[in-house]
Amino acid sequence: MFRILLAEDNPGDVLLFREALKTRNIAFEVEVAEDGQRALALVRKLAGAGEHLDLIVLDVNLPRHSGDEILQQIRREPSLAAIPVVMLTSSCSPADQEKAGALGANLYMQKPSDLDQLLEVACVIESLLLKSQSHGIA
Repeated sequence: MFRILLAEDNPGDVLLFREALKTRNIAFEVEVAEDGQRALALVRKLAGAGEHLDLIVLDVNLPRHSGDEILQQIRREPSLAAIPVVMLTSSCSPADQEKAGALGANLYMQKPSDLDQLLEVACVIESLLLKSQSHGIA
């Protein structure tokens, strides 16, 4: 079973994310953090307890710490640095995408605006999980 942290403050987007993953027939558990401070605390708590995450999905625009700030912290901590991170946001700004890449995001994706895009996000997430598993990253 894959364990995913989703840092997202919009309950509708959380529901859509979970439903999209269900279409891929992969076993997963999603831990949700509604703001950046909670996301950082949860990641550190899990790492401190020896529990691993297979993937972290960050909304760029979160209250109490942005997705960029969380990504920076994750990449600075050796016990967390290898976890794949996907930035999922409504922004299509090339500057935001470049910043995320410079900070160490594995992937930068726009939030889906229709069903086809939602299913594509799920497909990409599944591929990333399977790839990281086969390479021993997660």
